[in-house]
Amino acid sequence: MPALRHEPRMSDIERRKREHIDVVLSGAARHSAPAGFDALRFRHNALPEVDFAEIDLSASFLGRPLRLPYLASSMTGGPDAAEKINRAIAEAAQQLGFAMGVGSQRISLPTAERSGLGPELRRIAPGIPIYGNLGAVQLIHGMGLEEARRAVGELGADGLILHLNPLQEALQPGGDRNWHGVEAAIAGLARALPVPVIVKEVGSGISADVARRLAGCGVAAIDVAGSGGTSWAAVEGRRAGGEAEQALGEIFRDWGIPTARCLADVRAALPDIPLIASGGVRHGLDGAKAIRLGANLIGQAAALLPAAIKGPDAVIAHVEGFATALRIACLATGSRNLAELRVAPIL
Repeated sequence: MPALRHEPRMSDIERRKREHIDVVLSGAARHSAPAGFDALRFRHNALPEVDFAEIDLSASFLGRPLRLPYLASSMTGGPDAAEKINRAIAEAAQQLGFAMGVGSQRISLPTAERSGLGPELRRIAPGIPIYGNLGAVQLIHGMGLEEARRAVGELGADGLILHLNPLQEALQPGGDRNWHGVEAAIAGLARALPVPVIVKEVGSGISADVARRLAGCGVAAIDVAGSGGTSWAAVEGRRAGGEAEQALGEIFRDWGIPTARCLADVRAALPDIPLIASGGVRHGLDGAKAIRLGANLIGQAAALLPAAIKGPDAVIAHVEGFATALRIACLATGSRNLAELRVAPIL
């Protein structure tokens, strides 16, 4: 294992994470190109023979039952607000029965400060899947099986999400630009870790070719996390401050594969692997379309963040609104459950 490299001061990392939240909340760092869901239209069923109250939105993901096919996607692992955000999501997830992924645990592992990423989340939400999170590139920069085990153990997590963010790292001051060996490191971790490994992008998408390589590494599920939502190129350009850095961020603002395209391509290439759809999913109708394209779970991060900052009641209201739109899409396609929605006719 390579020696653990010198990390920036924790205050520098925390400042960066806080700036990430501020830029995302400002709305100034979205892809200007859509996620692709508007190009897909369901064929309306004017005589559905379905009782809205009996529509079943339950799902199963990696062996865990869920009352909703929804994942509160990884948001943040650094700033002081993280504890409030994570607690709000955990409380809502436990009440509504959806899954939760935490933000990067890179900061919390070397310190006693958990920033809401400790065992309290499992105490709050004993009945839902919780997934830890590390950057995949960190596996070749000093973090390995031991850190991954700790990341999972400290949360009592059901799995570990490894995020892929080469574009963001390339644009981030001091980011990790050497990605040689990451694929082999993912494969090694997937073999050795006692819980499932999920791999996700952060907003530029996963192609069918990369998905096949990840499946060959033994990962249990893939979050395609395509373009159409938050642009981390734009985020890093905004927070860098300098004109040249901002210009570079703008050049790559819309880089990536739209989420709908990712889903269709990856599902065609890998018919059986569990898929999460995130990246520009705005509401439950987008979620319904994502399920039709092959998603098993629907992830939201930036769309959920304002509610998570307000508290659990706001998170519950947001997710219930998402679920209502998803249930209406089921009714209007004559689908009694998600299995029928997956084969609903499309135009």
